[in-house]
Amino acid sequence: MFKDAGQLAQLIDHTLVRPDATLDDLAAACADAKRYRFAALMVNGWHVARAKAALAGTGVKVGAVVGFPHGACTTTVKIVEAMEAMKNGAEELDIVVNLGMVKSGKQELLEIDIKNVVAMTKGLVHKIIIECGALTPGEITDVCRTAVRAGTEFIKTSTGYGPRGATVDDLLAIRAVVGSTCRIKASGGIKDLETVEAMVKAGAERIGTSAGPVIMEEYLKKNS
Repeated sequence: MFKDAGQLAQLIDHTLVRPDATLDDLAAACADAKRYRFAALMVNGWHVARAKAALAGTGVKVGAVVGFPHGACTTTVKIVEAMEAMKNGAEELDIVVNLGMVKSGKQELLEIDIKNVVAMTKGLVHKIIIECGALTPGEITDVCRTAVRAGTEFIKTSTGYGPRGATVDDLLAIRAVVGSTCRIKASGGIKDLETVEAMVKAGAERIGTSAGPVIMEEYLKKNS
């Protein structure tokens, strides 16, 4: 499915967003990101500056999560968090949608929430995490439309801390709404090459996983 290991690696956002992630964990994640040349390393805000320094000159982007994992903070808090991440070197932001707004049917407030964060961090890649496992099919449709109107580049399926991870059905549902206007990132529970391949076939253009090295080694062994 992939022409080489490099093509696979460039689909992967290697992820270290556990709340208890230590500096040693960060050093190991940066080493893995360098070794495999992943598309990006996604970290919590505290780790952005260190990750940026460690990955300088490697071509691996540094990304930060915003409003993670619940998305229930105010827009101002998200803006401050996003701008600080940008100041510290983040090139991509994974922003958690406000599920309370979604469940309350307040799509107009949700659009403002997302749009303001995007506007204050122009030039970065924005991925809106919609937490598919917590939404009805109708809510997935509504929030995808809202996120596209607000200017996001990606819709992301899951935080990895919600009711469940990504499914093929999630990707198909998102693609049916956004068409070619937005890219899709699958995340949550993706731990092996078979799952990556299924997600890519279903339309994922980026894969979020903490198992990046495991997946790469599986690919290399399979294709040796």
